[in-house]
Amino acid sequence: MSAAYAGLFFAAFGAATLLPLQSEALLVGLIVSERYWLWGLLAVATLGNVLGSLVNWWLGRGLERFQERRWFPVSARHMDKARKHYERYGHWSLLLSWLPVIGDPLTLIAGVMREPLGRFLLIVTLAKGARYGVLALLTLGWLG
Repeated sequence: MSAAYAGLFFAAFGAATLLPLQSEALLVGLIVSERYWLWGLLAVATLGNVLGSLVNWWLGRGLERFQERRWFPVSARHMDKARKHYERYGHWSLLLSWLPVIGDPLTLIAGVMREPLGRFLLIVTLAKGARYGVLALLTLGWLG
């Protein structure tokens, strides 16, 4: 695997966690360079992003046991609000997991809500793969 694919994987992985990273600019840059296989770039970016979301889901599975701790970063009120949102819209809200700001917390809350892993992976993969696909189409359209 070339350094470009590895870098894209880790950027996409980190961007899907609660870290303040983003992978779209790197993907666009690699597409514009026309030195890499487009489908490989899309697969690597999607895989990295989905695995990063899986980390959030896994963290969410064990999150509630720490809620009463002083250092816990989310207030009980915010956790309750997120839980109610997820209960209202259910697993389909994971279709928004590709969005900046709200997508990463959604995948964390899915873990808290005990979303089944198979369904979580399916919906998140569709959402994040579609986001990278649309980004690639826009980039290729811009290139002419």
